[in-house]
Order: sequence, then structure tokens, then C-alpha cells
Amino acid sequence: MITALELDEQGFARPETLPGLRKYLQAALEVEHLTIPVYMTGMYTIRPGTNRTAYYAIRAVLVEEMLHMTLVANLLNAVGGTPKVGTGFVAKYPAKLPFSGDSVPTIGLQHFSPAALKTFLRIEQPREMVPDAAQGSGWTSIGQFYEVILSGLEHLVETLGHDEVFPGTRPGHQVGPEDFYNSGGEVFPVHDLATAKLAIKTISEQGEGIGDSIWNSNDRLFGEQRELAHYFRFNEVYTERSYGPHDRPGDQPSGPLIDVDWDGAYPIHGDSKVADYRKFAGTSAVYEHAVAFNSRYAVLLRYLGSAFNGRPRHMALAIPTMLELRDRAEQLYRNPHPDPAHAGQGRFASATFELAQPQFDAADEEVERNVRVAGLEPGEPIDLSALASGSSEAFV
Repeated sequence: MITALELDEQGFARPETLPGLRKYLQAALEVEHLTIPVYMTGMYTIRPGTNRTAYYAIRAVLVEEMLHMTLVANLLNAVGGTPKVGTGFVAKYPAKLPFSGDSVPTIGLQHFSPAALKTFLRIEQPREMVPDAAQGSGWTSIGQFYEVILSGLEHLVETLGHDEVFPGTRPGHQVGPEDFYNSGGEVFPVHDLATAKLAIKTISEQGEGIGDSIWNSNDRLFGEQRELAHYFRFNEVYTERSYGPHDRPGDQPSGPLIDVDWDGAYPIHGDSKVADYRKFAGTSAVYEHAVAFNSRYAVLLRYLGSAFNGRPRHMALAIPTMLELRDRAEQLYRNPHPDPAHAGQGRFASATFELAQPQFDAADEEVERNVRVAGLEPGEPIDLSALASGSSEAFV
């Protein structure tokens, strides 16, 4: 396994300055988010009434990815940074994960299938299972990326002093358990090195497990039921068999078979764009459904951006928006692709996750209106436009 020090020598250096650390943490926020549309697509393309085990496995990971985003945002705020969620934050798929090496493939939008599960597995692959990094390249596992962040964080505390790295929590700039309910683990404020290390530990172990184990650390850290780490949840679906209580990471699952129907999915053309759908707007409702879905996704990101930047209570409105996305997805994915060429191949319509400034401008108006209706901070002006910038390209 390549260590953080070896990556440092190869050109993927640990952050040596506070701006560098904040750059890596913004990239980590984008890494966590980049997986969400990919997993959403796999989940939403499952036909109703089929693959319940697979659906809920993907859904559980999705919710924990939102938890990871929130913990990274808390950590970025704790070291004096500003989480940027908005225009430029949403990648164009297929997308490259920030700072990743050549062995980490670009990730695209795929329907539920063995190929999609192989992509999910590569995203979540534990450090012990990944190939060595090539000379001068980036990380080969997400856990390795966080190891480099942790190394830089500890180095900066040692060289600059704790108070310089953690200048003090700004009021309202930490999302806590009272603001966010999650099915596995929990959100907690980050205000010092100990809680920062706990946040990184939570993220890494929920994804790839504890050491030589298939299990995450939710039972040890939060007193919750022991659960499979993300990689092993996905591997159960891929192999169509559940893990036994004594299986190890290198073992194939030895438990009971899982009912997986690979034909119980809507096949899609993952590279479809709204512009493609617009050509057939007169003969199909797909264009309107795709636009509406992207509108809901922009609203979701606006709630998250607001919650990460001083209004944590706005997180309460993000979860209902995810339910709206599910409803919009049901209206969208069941339609044959409007392009006869794709429809002739049995392809269906799908969400494109294309967001630009007009979508965010419309979302700003809706967020402000909904916040007032919900009675959250009545009368307080909400300016989300300042948080709209930020892309992985700006931080590489």
C-alpha cells in the first residue's frame, strides 16, 4: 500500500499550508458529491417492485454520502475555509474525481447493472485492495486521499499551532445532529484536531471498513448497530450473495443468496443531455421532466450550501427535497428515450444532472420563499449567490 509519505515524494503532496489544506478539503467535498448522482442513477433506474435489497443498499450509501459531505463542510469551516456549493461544483459526467490517479477511472451515469456495480466498487475500494499509485500521480482510493489530508492537518497543527489551524468555530457554521438525521453514523461539530480526526475516521471507515474487516465503525463510534462498509454493501449486490459474520475483506461473501434481477432496470443512455431531449419536446414529455428534475437538484444543493455556510437549520429542508427528487425520477425514468435511435435499442430517459446559473438563480428564489414559509429565520435575507462558485478545476 502506498503511504502518504510516498505520495508526497511522488508529487501528490500533503498540504503544507492552510490554504493548501482548505483546497484539499474543498476537493474532498466535491469527491463526496460526485458519487451522489452516480449512485442516484443506479438506484432510480431500478424498476418498481424489483431489487428491493439492492435499492435499499444503494439508498443507505447515498444518505451516508450526504453525511460525509456535511462532515467535510464542518471540517472546512473549522479550519477557516468556506464550503463552495453551486455553479461549477456539479461535474459534467463522465467525470474525473479530483486529485485521483490514472488507475481511478472516470465515473459516468449508468443504469443498475453489473457494470454500474463494478464502478461503485472501484469508487469505494479499500486502500488495501487498490493498485499502487504511478509515479507522480494522485490517490488510488478515497481512504488514501483522506490519509493525506489527515497527514497535512497533523503537520500544520504541529508547525503552526492548534489555535492557528482551528481559529474558533464561527457561530452557526457547524451542522450538528439536531440539524441532520442520518440512518448510519451521525453529524457532529468539528472544532479541534480530535473531532477533525473523528470526522475523517468516520468517512473512511464507513466507506472501506475498519482495518482488516468488512464492517464500519458505527457501533464503536456512535453506539449503533454494526453495518457493512460501502464497498461490501455493493459487493453483496454484485455477487448476489450476502456476507457471513466471519467473512474477511478478501473473501467472497459466504452467506445466503440475494435475489438480484439485472433485467429489472431501465436501461439508459448515460451521456444524454437536456439539449438532446429538447429536440423532441413536441412529441415527448421527457424534456419537461428532465428540466424539472434538474431544478429540484439545484434546490437541494442550495439548501446544502446554505446549511454549510451559517444556516444549519436549512438542512431540514434538504431531506424533503430528496423525496421530491425521487418522485421526479419516477416520472422521468419510466419514459422511453425520446430519440428513436436510442428508444430502438431499448433505452429509457434519465436525469442529466446539468446545472448552470439559471437553475441556481431560480433555486435561490424558491429557497428564500420556502425558508420563510417554514418559519426558519423569518425576515432574514438569504444571499446564496456568493456561495455558488467553486469547481475542482479551480483547486487542482
